[in-house]
Amino acid sequence: MTISRLLLATILCAVCRLHAEDIEVLDPNFASPDPEGDFIWYDALQIGLRGQGWDKDIGPYHRYPAKAEGVVRDAVWSLSRHSAGLAVRFQSDSPYLAARWSLTKESLAMPHMPATGVSGLDLYARDGARWRWVAGARPSQQNDNNVRLVSSTPGGMQEYLLYLPLYNGTAKLEIGVRPEATLAKGTPETKRPIVFYGTSITQGGCASRPGMAYPAIVGRRLDRPSINLGFSGNGEMEPEVAELIAELDPTVYVLDGLPNMNPEEIRARVAPFVRTLRAAHPDTPILLVENIVYQGSWFNAGEPRHVAKNVVLKEEYDALVAAGVTGLYYLACDDLLGHDDLATVDGVHPTDVGFLRQADALEPVLRAILEEK
Repeated sequence: MTISRLLLATILCAVCRLHAEDIEVLDPNFASPDPEGDFIWYDALQIGLRGQGWDKDIGPYHRYPAKAEGVVRDAVWSLSRHSAGLAVRFQSDSPYLAARWSLTKESLAMPHMPATGVSGLDLYARDGARWRWVAGARPSQQNDNNVRLVSSTPGGMQEYLLYLPLYNGTAKLEIGVRPEATLAKGTPETKRPIVFYGTSITQGGCASRPGMAYPAIVGRRLDRPSINLGFSGNGEMEPEVAELIAELDPTVYVLDGLPNMNPEEIRARVAPFVRTLRAAHPDTPILLVENIVYQGSWFNAGEPRHVAKNVVLKEEYDALVAAGVTGLYYLACDDLLGHDDLATVDGVHPTDVGFLRQADALEPVLRAILEEK
């Protein structure tokens, strides 16, 4: 360790103590220098991840713990290694910021979803009581993406929220700041999270960037942690999944799995799923969300596919309430995507407009539920 690095570490620790007791400054001696001297790089795992429901026996950028492998279906396990909903919350007074990251899959995009959402990063900053978008990071390759996120900040200590890729796995992530700048962990979470369980829509398909998935929007608006357990094509409400997510202790469960289920599966699985959660958490609210209105259904002959599914869900909800299950809430599909057929890329998966409308529909319902608690 050089004298200058030792002096810097000592100064930063003093700054930490002087400014706020809850700011945990990272030691620059554990950062990696930049060959050109513009940055020092901190591994994101030194800061800590937000959005993971489990804190033990879980891969660094995974959404399910290791014990789920072989218990949930292989497709679900594979999707759980996508970093959807995971984020890094940190503070820094650096006048500029950068990110370096590597991915687990070579494919950066999908035919109907851009690389910025599938494999990119999305940066927000705290502005008083709300989070505001600052910058996105576009991937160009699987390994060693390097993007300057911010070239000129307003100055002073700022708090940031950096969302990870939605449909790719994160292999490594580093945050770059000026060598003399402070990097600290974000403000500690004091509120219990909202758990969102569902399908590709919940996971974030097809948002243009990670922060536009509806669980992320709702989490920012309510200033509450969100856990994204959306699994593309596989949000089927199986009993083993219910047992797994019953281990969590959220303030609300949001169940949005109907797009991956048919009416028979809904009738067979919804009530047992709810009862498993209720047995583990007698007082935790559970919100059942209807299937979206498929955007092209007005033009198709016959009854739209979502209608029969929603009829069965409402029957199951009514039966559960009649049987004495308390703390159960219901959100109809009417306003989830709006009424102008402009909210999806393919009639099913939302654009950013669609995700914004879903958040608009969910926010007041969840806010009311939280106010009741």
